[in-house]
Amino acid sequence: MPGLTDEISADIRDVFSLYDDRGDDHIPKHYLGEAVRALGLNPTEAEIRLLLSDLNRVERLSMQQFQVIFERLSRQKECVAPADEFVDGLRVFDKDGNGLIPATELRHLLTTLGERLTDDEVEQLIYEFEDKQGMIVYEDFIKAVLQR
Repeated sequence: MPGLTDEISADIRDVFSLYDDRGDDHIPKHYLGEAVRALGLNPTEAEIRLLLSDLNRVERLSMQQFQVIFERLSRQKECVAPADEFVDGLRVFDKDGNGLIPATELRHLLTTLGERLTDDEVEQLIYEFEDKQGMIVYEDFIKAVLQR
């Protein structure tokens, strides 16, 4: 497949085979999100639903269909905004200009705006970054989240 290294192609085949529950070189389409995440991509549920809506009559994805979807999501991943843009967005909440924002403010943002996270998901993200005063060094937080 053009554009993919041999190593990535082998990884795709390995992951695909894990989800091929019938041995027919197809995977159930409801495993698409899990499979691409196992390959290091992190599409939102909305992105997965959009991709699956294009395949509304298909119940199982072939290797070729899966690879096309993987390539599309890989290209989108390359277009993700740099950390500086996220840092600039959170700087608005840094009232003292000291690189800190209240954890409560970040919790509120993550549970109410954009692709909303659950309270449990937010806690998993921020628990290690919140200090004893309930503040978060937002630049460190952004860098760590983008590396996951």
